[in-house]
Amino acid sequence: MGTTAAAGTEGRGEAVGEEDGAILQLLDSLDGYISLMGSLSSSLRQGWLELSSARHSMGNSRISSVLFDMKPHSSATTVDLTVSTASDADQATQPHFSLLKWGSRGDEKSPSVEVDGKTPSQASSSTIYPAVAADNQVRKKRSKALSMFGALVPPKLRVAQGSFETSLEAIIEIANTRSTILSALGRLQTVDLRS
Repeated sequence: MGTTAAAGTEGRGEAVGEEDGAILQLLDSLDGYISLMGSLSSSLRQGWLELSSARHSMGNSRISSVLFDMKPHSSATTVDLTVSTASDADQATQPHFSLLKWGSRGDEKSPSVEVDGKTPSQASSSTIYPAVAADNQVRKKRSKALSMFGALVPPKLRVAQGSFETSLEAIIEIANTRSTILSALGRLQTVDLRS
């Protein structure tokens, strides 16, 4: 009878440990979620302020919806969703969101990226490396996005663009944090049902 009581106490201790871990993960995720929401609010506020300041300095006719290209075109930024399956049958699957900006893809990390038609092994020491070339390409795409507002784009408009990009990154972090919150809540409910 003593071994049965010891096994019951041990099982109960594991359940309490799992429950404590799930509660800690939930509280940490909620804290991160609240701080990310504040960060998102701040970056959006900054972006709108910079945009209105640029519009004020350039005039309403230079920054307006009339200048927007309304033709269909591919998106400069996309969201990639991957769903990780949990190894434990008690845990639910958890989605993970990734932001792919300016046409970047996750599989571009191969070492055989060509620069000016040459692979890195064929390139001379003066050739731009792939990481720098990718950064230059992103910079060109950013400038092209703002070129509809004229050749001399005010710095405030560039800052507004950066603020809205930061906001997109914060939204993706918020989505991932929310996914973690829901996963921790599911774990907590599973532990509660077992005890």
